[in-house]
Amino acid sequence: MPANLTPQYIEAEKRFKEAETVQEKIVALEEMMATIPRHKGTEKLQADLKKKMSALRKDAEHSKKTGRRDVFIVEREGARQLAIVGAPNSGKSQLVRRLTHATPEVADYPYTTRTPIPGMLLFENVRLQLIDLPPISSVHTGPWVATIVRNADAVLWVLDLSDDDLLDKLEETRTLLADGHADLESKKVLLVGNKKDAPGADERAGIIAEVYRLPMTTISATCASADEIEQFKRVVYDFLDVVRVYTKIPGKKPDLTDPYVVDRGSTVLDVAEKVHRDFFENLKFARIWGEGKADGIMVPRDFVISEGDILELHV
Repeated sequence: MPANLTPQYIEAEKRFKEAETVQEKIVALEEMMATIPRHKGTEKLQADLKKKMSALRKDAEHSKKTGRRDVFIVEREGARQLAIVGAPNSGKSQLVRRLTHATPEVADYPYTTRTPIPGMLLFENVRLQLIDLPPISSVHTGPWVATIVRNADAVLWVLDLSDDDLLDKLEETRTLLADGHADLESKKVLLVGNKKDAPGADERAGIIAEVYRLPMTTISATCASADEIEQFKRVVYDFLDVVRVYTKIPGKKPDLTDPYVVDRGSTVLDVAEKVHRDFFENLKFARIWGEGKADGIMVPRDFVISEGDILELHV
């Protein structure tokens, strides 16, 4: 016998699948149990719902006794850590898939991402850690999301350029993160306008640029070419305002495969601190090779380094 499930049941089932917390699942499941048709064709489904409800209530009771809360910590890897934030269906996960080897689930319904998913963006020889986060909304955003955003070095704020309600969703994202003490106004933020090929995308991007006054780039994550992906990586690297510097041992060639990455404006001493504490404490001078510099010229500890410089540290 066919189940003939009601529209109310189907909507509740959708909310159940999207729920992130035990309590949200229980509420949705209760509605499913209340709206399911009562006949022989749904007996097995009714039994399955009761079994799920029993397990969820035990889980809720255990959480209440232990005071357990969902907490996620993503250990830093690479030169910088960037949190990816955005409203539901903005295309965050698709973008992370195109930029890294991470494989977050991508679907045409919201709240597919439920836990932080790290991936490594490789720009030339620089590794940047991206963290795909659950979408920001008043219902589905756990407090740990704001913590990860707050601790990240920078934020890629993904927005859907096909959405007429874009401004409202951006404001909701900003407000909810601020409520969690992750103030985007105090972070290094790059706006990423996704779905740039959508009708009206250019006009929406222009409005956002005027309202938010933040650096912004655009892309279509689903159909960007390999060249466009590489161009996007360059934009992200330049946005971070960092420089690469290499070191060498006297009489040896430098290793140009694994640079130190420091903020633009950093000095020889800042690099020495990254190399080893002994260099930081005992550094006398350095020799430097780089564009516009005489090879091996001696420079002091407070000399400001440039992109691609090679340092030979002397203690």
